[in-house]
Order: sequence, then C-alpha cells, then structure tokens
Amino acid sequence: MLSPSRLRSILDWTNQRCQLCHLPLTNNERVWCHHCISHFPQPPYCRRCGATTLTYVDRCGYCLSSPPPWQRLFRLGEYRPPLRQCVQRYKFNGKFWLAHPLGQHLAAHIENPAPLLLPVPLHPRRRWLRGFNQSTALAWSIAAITGSQVAPHGFHRIRHTPVQKQLSRHQRQQNLRGAFELTLKNLPHHVAIVDDVVTTGSTASALTNLLKRSGVQTIDIYCICYTPMPK
Repeated sequence: MLSPSRLRSILDWTNQRCQLCHLPLTNNERVWCHHCISHFPQPPYCRRCGATTLTYVDRCGYCLSSPPPWQRLFRLGEYRPPLRQCVQRYKFNGKFWLAHPLGQHLAAHIENPAPLLLPVPLHPRRRWLRGFNQSTALAWSIAAITGSQVAPHGFHRIRHTPVQKQLSRHQRQQNLRGAFELTLKNLPHHVAIVDDVVTTGSTASALTNLLKRSGVQTIDIYCICYTPMPK
C-alpha cells in the first residue's frame, strides 16, 4: 500500500487535468472537474438491495418478497457514465490511486459505518495479473474517512473462478459455490463487505452467508456501482 506522501505526489502529478474529460483543472478542483462531478449523482435506489427505484425506499418490491441476506447497501450510482469510466480506469488501466477519491465520495454517503471492513478477495493469480486488489484499496480509502478497521485478508478465495461478466444469476451462484472461506474469528456484530461493482449480488451473498454462520448480526455492502442484470 502506498504511503500518504507517495499518494499525494501521484495525485499532484495527475491532477493537472480532469481524469474524465481531460480539461485543465482549476485550483479548487482535484481529480475531476466540477462539471464531471455534477454527473456523479444518480437515481435513487433501494437501501436494501441497491436496485434503482423511483424514490429512496428501505425495501423495494423484490426485497419485500425475497430480500438479500445483507441489511444495507451503499453505492455511488449505477454502472454507467461517468462512474463506469471511473471504475474501468481504476481496475483495468492501472490507475489504482483513484481508490482515494472514489472511497472519499462513497464514504460521504455511508450512514452508521461498520467498525470492520472486509474487501472482496481476488484469487492470487488474478491479483498478480491486475497488480492490486481494487476492493482492498477502496476499503482502506473508506476507512480513512469513517475510522473503521480493515481486514485485507479476512476472506480468502480458495478456488479460481471464471470471470462472471457474461454469466447469468444462476451461473454466478454455481460459479462461486465453495470459492471463499472466512479466515477471521471473534468478529464484531456489525461488518461491511467492500466491492467495486455489485451486479446480481452473488459474490456479496456468498460472503454474507459466511459471516452469518460466524455470528455476525448486521452486514452492509459498500460499492461504487450497482449494475442490473440485462433483461
């Protein structure tokens, strides 16, 4: 993990232009210009599952009949521009330092932060290819604002699984069966799972169920984006 001074030097070097539109930044702007940031706020959503709704609700119609295993989901928005570009550049273009501003923006939306944050694990092979775990970097950035603790190796991915992007909900559930283990004991009653993007919630559900079996009572999900499965 980068030291604060090293991170500041990278941000000072990159923050000369907006990381989305590439226009010069003013003295009061960092990472993104005010025009691009104005497009970050996105439609209201269900506070339970994260699905987009007409107004903010504690439970949408789907959650009333079939709620997810966790209690709350906090997100910045849907997986569409401009957040989609932010996530793609963060994960796939090596711009790992974007975890800092993305985590700050997300932390500002979190109510009653969990005392412990557990990032979604990557298989060692995928982490080696990517160079870092984007969920872990995001968790540290959130914790710097909320004061939470981070357990970067709280979950362990014991089986390498195919990329889930093109899989259906059922296929994702089967793909993740037996893929994780929980390495911690004596967990607090309130824990949050940190991920970059939540789609079907299959990964979050698998990890949530592990926590529930260990006696955790309140489990939240912190993510940058929510993306609905194609109809």
